[in-house]
Amino acid sequence: MSDTQRSALDAPLRKTGQPSRAEPLQPAKPKRLKVLLYGINFAPELTGIGKYTGEMAQWLAAQGHEVRVVTAPPYYPAWSVSPGYSARAYRHESWQGVDVHRTPLWVPAKPTGLKRLLHLISFAIASGPALLAQWRWKPDVVWMAAPAFACAPGALALARLVGAPAWIHIQDYEVDAAFQLGLLKGERLRNAVSAVERALLRRFDRVSTISGRMLDRAREKGVRAARLRALPNWVDILAVRPLDRPSSYRAELGIATDAVVALYSGNMGAKQGLEVLADLARKLQHRPDIQFVYCGEGSGRAPLEQACQGLPNVRFLDLQPLKRLPELLGLADIHLLPQRADAADLVMPSKLTGMLSSGRAVVAGARPETELGQVVAKTGMLAVPDDAQSFAEAVQQLADQPDRRRELGLRARQWAEENLSRDAVLRQFEADLHDCVGALQPSRA
Repeated sequence: MSDTQRSALDAPLRKTGQPSRAEPLQPAKPKRLKVLLYGINFAPELTGIGKYTGEMAQWLAAQGHEVRVVTAPPYYPAWSVSPGYSARAYRHESWQGVDVHRTPLWVPAKPTGLKRLLHLISFAIASGPALLAQWRWKPDVVWMAAPAFACAPGALALARLVGAPAWIHIQDYEVDAAFQLGLLKGERLRNAVSAVERALLRRFDRVSTISGRMLDRAREKGVRAARLRALPNWVDILAVRPLDRPSSYRAELGIATDAVVALYSGNMGAKQGLEVLADLARKLQHRPDIQFVYCGEGSGRAPLEQACQGLPNVRFLDLQPLKRLPELLGLADIHLLPQRADAADLVMPSKLTGMLSSGRAVVAGARPETELGQVVAKTGMLAVPDDAQSFAEAVQQLADQPDRRRELGLRARQWAEENLSRDAVLRQFEADLHDCVGALQPSRA
């Protein structure tokens, strides 16, 4: 039967408003969800958790979902509240189609282990009223980001109050990291805090995190496999892509067009192992053809700048506007990714996504058996964590082998395209949200 004949037979059915037998019924559009995002970091923060939670909220709102956020004023990674915001006041704003409720908190100028803990607790307490006020809105799902784990009781309480599933997303295991990095100390304290963490995790309907090894750790903490979901960090592969020309930053920084640039860009905090960067530049100062650019903010920047004083091969940049991220990442011939050995598999550095998408080789401080090591082994070179000499040898090898750099950059870009696409990751997340709500949310009166 021809298409014309089939159309003629179906015409009477269409006139009565009934579906044609020749056309399969279209699946119903997914329900518009009311999603509450809860966490201490959010846009317009440019790095870390705030960047990803902001992009998630914007993407969900663009898909037609109703999104509200309870968060703090932007302060990270500078550990200083951004101009135009207050650490002492409640504030409501609209951002990219998202309702944002900002609450007070205490921000220490020089965070230590105890001060970080008090900082997180201050937000958990101050955000309580704004969080519980959402019961009138009755979200379909309560999603929170950890850190800060101190917010978990409030998120669980609201979810139970409104009969919605509770979802916790772990960007890093803050309890484990705090003890392994020496920010908190004491075996008895660790056992007590870890027991509370495990008890809370098991009460969430969904637990997601950003890497396979981190999912394994959630299982070790007693979370049932059926409740686990992968939610990796992503990158806009259309915006961050290999440059086909020299980056404009070369001229701005006075770097010769034929020099090899080794770039570190991102948060400068305790887990990054930044001490190695100064020693690395010092070991290679006899190579004027290799220049180092260190870009970012955080508690570790001042000590790093002091350690690099007098080194002619080092330049520092503040955090750059998001719109210039492709140019910044394209400045690199080699991306540097130091990582403290004792933080292995507790975190998966979020900055790796942009590095790979930019199509440049990576030198990372990671052991081969870690998940970070397994990714970088395909897209760059591994150095011994915290070992400046190992970093220097890897950087020199890549500086002297442009063809190898180019090949590794192509592999990095391919890996990003296949694994880190923002739309692909968030479409799967959206499907998981619908599954979570459909499977676990009790019917409401």
